[in-house]
Amino acid sequence: MALQKNKVYHAEFTGYTAEGSAVAHIDGMTVFVPGGAVGDQCDVKILKVTKRLAYGKIERIRVRSKHRIEPACPHADKCGGCCYQHLTYEEELRAKARKVSDALQRIGGLPDILQGITGSEHITHYRNKAQFPVADTENGPCTGFFRPRSHDIIPVSDCLITDLVANQIASLVCDWMKEYDIPAYQETTHTGLIRHIYVRTGVASGEAHLCLIATRAKLPHTQELITQLTQAVPSLTGIVLNVNKRTDNVILGDRTLLLWGMEELEDILCGHVFRLSPHAFYQVNHAQAERLYACALEFAQLTGQETVMDLYCGAGTITLTLAEHAAHVIGVEIVPEAIENAKLNAARNDVQNVEFLCADAGQAAMMFAARQEHPDVLTVDPPRKGLSTEAIDAIVQMAPSRVVYVSCDPATLARDCKLFCAQGYQAVRAQAFDLFPRTHHVETVVLLSKLNAKQHIEVELNLDELDLTSAESKATYDEIKAYVLEHTGLKVSHLYIAQVKQKYGIIERENYNKPKSENSRQPKCPPEKEAAIMEALKHFQMLE
Repeated sequence: MALQKNKVYHAEFTGYTAEGSAVAHIDGMTVFVPGGAVGDQCDVKILKVTKRLAYGKIERIRVRSKHRIEPACPHADKCGGCCYQHLTYEEELRAKARKVSDALQRIGGLPDILQGITGSEHITHYRNKAQFPVADTENGPCTGFFRPRSHDIIPVSDCLITDLVANQIASLVCDWMKEYDIPAYQETTHTGLIRHIYVRTGVASGEAHLCLIATRAKLPHTQELITQLTQAVPSLTGIVLNVNKRTDNVILGDRTLLLWGMEELEDILCGHVFRLSPHAFYQVNHAQAERLYACALEFAQLTGQETVMDLYCGAGTITLTLAEHAAHVIGVEIVPEAIENAKLNAARNDVQNVEFLCADAGQAAMMFAARQEHPDVLTVDPPRKGLSTEAIDAIVQMAPSRVVYVSCDPATLARDCKLFCAQGYQAVRAQAFDLFPRTHHVETVVLLSKLNAKQHIEVELNLDELDLTSAESKATYDEIKAYVLEHTGLKVSHLYIAQVKQKYGIIERENYNKPKSENSRQPKCPPEKEAAIMEALKHFQMLE
């Protein structure tokens, strides 16, 4: 019998959706419920029923999951920004790793290539960028975040994932608006003045930068605002005014004016100094961004001889990192301000083996393909919509040996990987990174390698059926894999185990992992997996 709207059912949550809702199965139908944790047993009220799915809300928790905690944020059940405030961080990481793995396998049709997920050292006040919408309330102007699936602003004066200085600046701007009766923008009537308060902070530089988004180019009482902010926030280095007269939901307009100080924020990432305009893309979690880029560089496997193309290069953050290890790098970005930032950032860091092109990534890829330009390695970091089919076709035509794909959306990443694989590439490795703790977002890096019949040979061996030394006989490969997965969450291959065993003298024969031809290439066991395999070998008394 079909579920009935407004009826309450008993259910246990068994998983999570890509957007962070809990999943239950009631009377044969899948039900999505926000705020649930795997293992919760709850009374669930059905709010909406479709042919295949239903949506509900928790009426009462009968049995609490071991993964459930009390949210630190008082707005967790109202604000649409965070969906995992009620989970332990360990459970959140498991949910995100499963999200990536499921997408790659179910949408991409790929084998399980995810090596693991790298968690964030800090899960509060980690965001170096905040774009606060502004609203007028009975108590005066306030900042906050939108209620889920609405444009109603939930007042939030202290966002727990936003930098403390950004929260402070937003509060001070609201105080200034209240003192001088400066109205917030109204979406319904398209009246008012201040639309957003946009703050960036430099984690390494210690700087802060304010961009006010308004409906016109002149603000009243700007000097009073400057005085109040500079006295209260010593780290503030610049205030700019962005003019946005549009009536849609786009945050930034095309015109930006300097009100005080510096036009751009300065920060240091991966050893390079960057100046960032409000339009320039910059990862919001500084420490995790450095780990993400280190992984992308590892996947690129540069020797110093390669030509590299970096599509969606933004202000050149990945581009300059690649340039340290390549012969030449070409960065492509459609945002003119970002390209200007990138050029200046290259000059500022004395990086001379780069060039930047202001163009749509897909069009640029097609242009280079038409010119018969063939980069050795190509990196992409597109927005959530992923790559166009035209861009993928052009990349394939350029035939780079390796494509390093950095993605903020596992679904579009998996879709694009499937298209690459259909045109002669193999998805070799993937690593997830949590740059957005407490939200459902997750970053992933995938290495795609171009198949070449002369250089690649796939051999599947049942290593456990081969002759074993006395040390090897203490545990099978599958037992070692199971131990590593259980204790570290990492998945390791027979090849990686063989490489580690040979490295430490357990394997005396070469036939376990010796290439079958001089031109064949094999992936090398990453350091974190080598350490995990060593622990397993010690557990099984195969290593001292």
